[in-house]
Amino acid sequence: MDVEALRTFVTVAETGQFQAAADELGISQQAVSKRIAALERRTGVRLLVRTSRGSRLSLDGQVFLPHAKKVLRAIELAEQAVRPGSRPLRVDVLNRRIAPAQAVYRFYRSRPGTDLDAVTLSMENAAQAAQAVREGTVDASFRALPADQVPAGISAERLLDAPLELLLGPGHPLADAPFVSPADLVGHRIWIPGIRSDTEWAAFYQELADAFGLSIDALGPHFGDEALMDALADSASLATLVGSGDRYLWPRTHDLRRIPLHDPTPVYPHVLLFRSQDRHPVLTALRDHLRASRPRTPCDVWAPAWAHH
Repeated sequence: MDVEALRTFVTVAETGQFQAAADELGISQQAVSKRIAALERRTGVRLLVRTSRGSRLSLDGQVFLPHAKKVLRAIELAEQAVRPGSRPLRVDVLNRRIAPAQAVYRFYRSRPGTDLDAVTLSMENAAQAAQAVREGTVDASFRALPADQVPAGISAERLLDAPLELLLGPGHPLADAPFVSPADLVGHRIWIPGIRSDTEWAAFYQELADAFGLSIDALGPHFGDEALMDALADSASLATLVGSGDRYLWPRTHDLRRIPLHDPTPVYPHVLLFRSQDRHPVLTALRDHLRASRPRTPCDVWAPAWAHH
């Protein structure tokens, strides 16, 4: 059913004049007459009766009027529900322990009461996350995606570089180093369990390993962060890589060490994916906040080749 015809009918019913309705709607009287005629053909009944003084509702029109008003109100509410800023911004932060989640949390802390939802989608890789953004499952997602893999209609902005740190136990040979370079890690076993071969982080770590001759493996099942921390604490040879903004907890007795990487500093390039035409005000504010608050980038950064595009 033609919504504009419904709106025209209600306006005529309320004003009692075709010309008055035309003036209110900003259309011609002829257009009003055509819309009413089309609506009457659609319903199969006469809704308005013209008189020397204007028009009045027929009996069928009187029955139809409250339903027409309900339909118009429902449409108004539906439009309000999806109007930019009328609902929470949904952001996929990938994992609540890592840098994107912490950055979104800091944004929320800087703007108390901001209407947003930080979610973690069960998307296996960046391509699936980009599809979820395009379909509107979420408004934005932090991923590491090369520019040539960004789908049409999606914008990608590199807003958060996470410098890598070495996480290891007190018995590891590098445990007391103030910092280490990637070259210092040659010959050491870096264990990152749970890496799946079809993910962007698998591609990142493979390029990192190739660039510096490192041994990075994902052998064995990933039993969770707590199990990984236990294994690091008990080992004199295992180490893993984490982002400097990642938040992991372990018992004080583990005495785990976080060692910065320098000369150069590898960074994981978190890219914010969002629909190109999205005008949600919280999304705009989040992007502005991330640009303004991003940490100062070390001068010796290493990032995957695709991240420089």
